[in-house]
Order: sequence, then C-alpha cells, then structure tokens
Amino acid sequence: MRICWQLQILLTLLTAGLAGAAHGAPTLQVGSKRFTESYVIGEIVKQTLMAQGIVAEHRQGLGNTAILAAALQQGQIDLYPEYTGTIVRELLKRESTADAQASLTQINAWLKPLGLKAGVPLGFNNSYALAMREADAARLGISTISELAASIDKEALALKTGLSHEFIARADGWPALQRAYGLKLSPGAGLDHGLAYAALAGGQVDLIDVYTTDAQLARQPVRVLRDDRSFFPRYDAVLLMRVAVDDRPLQRVAGRLPEAEMIRLNAAAELQGRPFADVARGFLQAGANVAPEPNGLMARMFAPDLAKLLAQHVALVLASLALAVAVAVPLGIAAHRLPRLAPPLMAVAGLLQTLPSLAVLAVLIALMGRIGFLPALLALFIYALLPIVRNTHAGLQAISAGQTQAALALGLSRRQTLRAIELPQALPTLMAGVKTAAVTNVGTATVAAFVGAGGLGERIVAGLAVNDSTLMLAGALPAAALAVVVQLAFDVLERWVTPGPQHNRAFQAG
Repeated sequence: MRICWQLQILLTLLTAGLAGAAHGAPTLQVGSKRFTESYVIGEIVKQTLMAQGIVAEHRQGLGNTAILAAALQQGQIDLYPEYTGTIVRELLKRESTADAQASLTQINAWLKPLGLKAGVPLGFNNSYALAMREADAARLGISTISELAASIDKEALALKTGLSHEFIARADGWPALQRAYGLKLSPGAGLDHGLAYAALAGGQVDLIDVYTTDAQLARQPVRVLRDDRSFFPRYDAVLLMRVAVDDRPLQRVAGRLPEAEMIRLNAAAELQGRPFADVARGFLQAGANVAPEPNGLMARMFAPDLAKLLAQHVALVLASLALAVAVAVPLGIAAHRLPRLAPPLMAVAGLLQTLPSLAVLAVLIALMGRIGFLPALLALFIYALLPIVRNTHAGLQAISAGQTQAALALGLSRRQTLRAIELPQALPTLMAGVKTAAVTNVGTATVAAFVGAGGLGERIVAGLAVNDSTLMLAGALPAAALAVVVQLAFDVLERWVTPGPQHNRAFQAG
C-alpha cells in the first residue's frame, strides 16, 4: 500500500498552494489598464486612499476597457482611471457627436442603470491621435488626418501601421476613424503601445496611434496629425467606479493633474524608468524631499513586492498542479484499463495543450464572467493535463502483463493490484510527467498577470507597457529561477517517493 501514502504526500504538498491563494479582499480594489498613464494614476489613487487609513490594493495592468468594465460591474474591482470619451463611445455605445460632449452629470445618468458612476475629474484631456515620423510628414506635406487620407489616394502610399490592439478593436478607434476619413489603409497586426515609438523610430512601422499625454511625444521626432474633422471626442480623465464607492476621500486629487503634470509623471515612469509607486509618491508629496527608489536590476528584482508576487505565482502553480494530478492520474488509469479510450483521450489533451494561453484565458473569462485567480488557475490546470495523463498511461503500459496476472492469481483485487503493484512501478514515469507540468506552468503562469491574477508576470507586463527591459527582467529572472527550484525540488521528491528495486524483488519472491 506504499503508493497510497506516496501519492497522498504528493497531493498534500501540491495543495499547500491553495491556502496561499485564498486571501481577504482589501477594502477597495483599484484597477488600471496596461499603459503608463493608467498605472501611474492607479498608484496615485491607491496611495491617496492608504494615506487616509483606507486599505486598498492596486491591481495593475488588467488589460483593456472591456475587461476592466466587466470586472467593475462584477465587483472584482471597485474603481479605475477612465476617460469620458471612452465611457460614452465604448461602454455606453453612444456614437452621436452631441453625446460625445456630454457633461459628467449626463454621463452619470446613463451609467446609473449599470450600477456605475464617474467622478473625481483629474484635470486633463488625453485624446487619441495618429502620428508619423516628422521627416516623412514634412516630406509629404502631411499635418492632418485628411491630408494623410488624400496622400494615400493620390500617391498610393504604402504605409505600414503599428496600431495598438485596443485601438484596432474599440468602437471609437480605427474602424470608425477609417470610415470617417476614408483611410485606405489596413490596420495590420496589433502592436503593444509601449513598443510603438521604438518601432516607429526604427522604421519598422510608419503610422501609430498615440495618446496626447504620451511622454515620448516630447522626445521622439514625430508629428501628431491634427484631427481636422473632430472625430475624437474629449477624453477627460475621471475615476469610473461602482455606485457604492464613496468618492469623497479621492477628491484630494480632483483637478490636480493638468496635462503638463500628467506628461511629466508619464515621463518619470517611462523615460526615467522610475517605479510607478515612486512616481505617485513624489506627486502626492510635492514639495517634500522624496528620495527616488534604487533603479538597478538587482534593486528592482528584490523590491518589496517580490515576496507577494512570488507567493501568488507559487500558489497558482501548485494549486493548478494539484488539481491536474487529481484529474489526470485517474484519466491515465482509465486509458490503461480501457484501451479504446486512450486515443481520443490523448487527442483531446493534446489539443488543449496547443491552444494559445491568452485565448484560453479570454474564453474562460467570458464563460466564468470574472477575472483573477480562478480563470488563471483553470487555464494552468488545462496545460498541466497532457504530460500527467500521458505519463501515467505510459508508465502503466510498461508493466508486464505477467505481474498483473500473478497478483490477480494470488487473490488481489484489481484495485489492490493497481495500488500495490502497478502504480508503484509506474510512479517514476508518472512523476516525470508531474515534474514537466510543474516546470511548464511556472513559465505559463506569467500570463496570469494579464487577467489580474498577480504573480511575477506583473513585472513583465508592466515592463512591456513602458518598454522597460530592466523591469521585464526583474520579473523574468525570478520566474526562471523558480522554474529551476521547482525542477530540483521535484527531482528530490521523485527520488524520495519512487519505490526501489526491493519492491519488485519482494513481489517476485512472494
């Protein structure tokens, strides 16, 4: 019966991650989108609340408007920075010019049936715009979007676009802009906003979408094309929140962010590489002597948030692995016992393994109606299935039929034979599958940050948003080190729980 306690030990160790996954929800959950300005404002909001004794957590870089709005309505976050034009066009689906210029009072009347409200105007307008390299725009005589459209028609310009994923998809983005100006350009493949300026400067793309408060506009030789048909509405920055949220503590930041100040803060994060928390603290303590945090790779790697992110990452990996072991081992046994079941079972598990991780997360969010830990857990569980099912089946198949028949002849039942003879001998192969799944999930778990599940991927996603390779490495290197530690830990565990040759000799002698 040794296999009973061996597998019990394995499952007990794996399910330890479940305890770390459960944590009390803070008083207020502050969300932010995946670009510099939203990170900075989200941190300002969090620190403003914390300074008044209100416990808050900043769930960084949760994705696009649709994900954040859904999380807000479902109560998974309480508020996040948004823009009036986006609220009117993207969330409320109101497309008329008059609606786009609606007052905050009118917007709140429209939001009320959704259980939401907009408040705390921050003091700046951050509109979308199109931008080209200054040299190209000067050579072609283009300063407006209409002139861009006319030049494309007359000169058959073959411009390569580098538009952000959200701008390509959203109602007030590329499709509607293309119709309004008659732009005969393909949107091409989406490009992360944080990488767009570098791609434009390097000649990899010729036309990008920008935010008018982007820090890079002051540094890069680009020309922002004038929206001469006033297609884009005003995008006044506000805080979008659930109706139940008390916005009085946040009135401290109302009107304190004019455009010049927001550009300065964006530059501090994006061009100087300062952490978002450091930038927010410097703004809120204006006039005080706020020392910047160390900014080297080692300092950022071992920043105070490392323990929290590491715990979230380990919890995701171990919890998903425990669930996969609990499901995949019985499936592998069933495939061994029922040979006709093996081909379709392996085919389904293999198919699930080939699905893109972000696509799986998107489907799970749509099906479950929530972001965060649970969809990330289920996505990782799906990716852990194949190696464990396959190796369980392979390990059992490798056992000679004679041993099984001898055990049955000695009066053991099929279940006793499985537990005492077959599983102990299949355990080395089974453990190899578990180890493969564990190491793979350490890497795959970094995408959990895209849906607010935390982990070391938060640093990678934030670094991608501001094109900060040091910040990306501060997340990637601990993840790689964790993968090595998991590999070594499973090597030790495998040697500990795998039966030695004495087990087989004892059975044969009996």
